[in-house]
Amino acid sequence: MKLIALPAFTDNYIWMLHDGHQAIVVDPGDAAPVAAALDTQGLALAAILVTHHHPDHVGGVSALRPRLLGEVYGPAREAIPQPFVPLADGDAVSVLGLRFQVIDVPGHTAGHIAYFLPSSGAGEAPVLFCGDTLFSGGCGRLFEGTPAQMHQSLGRLAALPGDARVCCAHEYTESNLKFANAVEPANAALARYTVACRALRADGLPTLPSTIAQERAINPFMRCDAPDVITAARSRGVADRSGPAVLGALREWKNSFR
Repeated sequence: MKLIALPAFTDNYIWMLHDGHQAIVVDPGDAAPVAAALDTQGLALAAILVTHHHPDHVGGVSALRPRLLGEVYGPAREAIPQPFVPLADGDAVSVLGLRFQVIDVPGHTAGHIAYFLPSSGAGEAPVLFCGDTLFSGGCGRLFEGTPAQMHQSLGRLAALPGDARVCCAHEYTESNLKFANAVEPANAALARYTVACRALRADGLPTLPSTIAQERAINPFMRCDAPDVITAARSRGVADRSGPAVLGALREWKNSFR
């Protein structure tokens, strides 16, 4: 299976998996890049996977339906373009011989889900389509959920295999790493990763996918138990050292960080 990031809007990625004949797309906020990729590579559209209801993730679904051979799949607790197959934690989606595991990851939105693919072929690393819950070096804004929900959601993703490829829906990495370095300036792994990501962007290349192991090492929102991260959160006035409290303080800080 080939994994491709299709750029959309100013900073979105629509992820595509294909076998040379049929494709699965994730969060098609814009139909045009998907249609162009299908036409250029001679692919049929087998299925659409949706992580949450925001327009930049579902805006192209209706326009792509005439090309769709299978189903649209999406979160059971959110309103996305009908018809779709509703999914919740523990469900699975089988398409093109692949079996995606569904994980509830509320926080950014109330019913956000992620899709985890343990294997896309012999010797290929697992794949995680996490929408706007997890970004490289960051996490989504808490539009509908709570810090406790996001902390639990990121904990579930952190428990996935370290080599899992993290397919986020936005190219936010450089700005996230600027913030991460403010939180944890002595993190050597973060310093190395920042240099590598800057080089990729300078060459016009995506920083994604990341990996779960990478995010465990550099992402402050996945490191709420790290001493330096706790210290940074407490400098923002938080007395509680619990994971949700630390994450909440970091998220509030990030919302106004420049």
